[in-house]
Amino acid sequence: MPLDLVFCGTPRFAVPTLERLAAAGHRIHLVVTQPDRPKGRGLELVASPIKESALKLNLPITQPDRIKTNDEFRAQLTALKPDAIIVVGYGRIIPQWMLDLPPLGNLNLHASLLPKYRGAAPIQWAIANGETVTGNTTMRIDAGLDTGDILLQKEFPIGPEDTANTLAPPLAAMGADLMVETLAGLQAGTIHPQKQDNARASLAPILKKEDGQIDFTRTANEICNRLRGFQPWPGAYTKFRGKTLQVLKAQVLNRSIPAGELQVEGNRLLVGCGEATALEILELQLEGKKRTSSKDFIQGYHPKPTEKLGV
Repeated sequence: MPLDLVFCGTPRFAVPTLERLAAAGHRIHLVVTQPDRPKGRGLELVASPIKESALKLNLPITQPDRIKTNDEFRAQLTALKPDAIIVVGYGRIIPQWMLDLPPLGNLNLHASLLPKYRGAAPIQWAIANGETVTGNTTMRIDAGLDTGDILLQKEFPIGPEDTANTLAPPLAAMGADLMVETLAGLQAGTIHPQKQDNARASLAPILKKEDGQIDFTRTANEICNRLRGFQPWPGAYTKFRGKTLQVLKAQVLNRSIPAGELQVEGNRLLVGCGEATALEILELQLEGKKRTSSKDFIQGYHPKPTEKLGV
């Protein structure tokens, strides 16, 4: 049976859920998204992916700067009398008045198997920490950070070559189906919300630039995982001859080289990591230069024996 919904979301990850809910016949009376933001060198205002999707679907849109103490927005939502408010990556803390408004609650799609990886960057941190399985959770939002009751969960494998860029789209598609299934289950009374075990919780905080700085005392495997997880930003970077060097592609090597030390073998560029491990750097980009292969980098800069990265 179609439900009356309000949808709150901002990033590309949220788009499949909005589209699937519309395709399933639910009545989406309002789409709430962040205000347009300046972007690029010209600082032109750019709409969020959710706003672009809502425009294509001919859905009404609002973009409030704030929601907690916004009387106009509160009156707008109250008048709509939604059965549920769907929240996917909206980027604002949902105030108590919104939590109390719809009978089915505020339902969130979160890209991890809660209580693991609560926070803003669950996909990135799951890969960075070397997980081989992640998934999606639908939950009923409460006043905490991703602490609400679990409604449905579904696992999804993380491949050895997956990055945050490659993993997000299939997770988003699977999550869209999970939200449609969640609404059907709540209507049918077949879903029994489960409390989260806070003792098993882990955090996935919003990424900072310094998270991308390579610490060569970590093992090669740990560094590779972080490189995969922190795509497209903050990536994995270090210093070479005083300039920032982005490591774009690397693989673990069965070799013992002192941490941070470069070695050149023909056209191969190797660097030592912690616990007697090493990386082979395959693609990289020096500050102010174009992306390049290790072969071209070696030919251009002729790294010296025992020269170190990070300085």
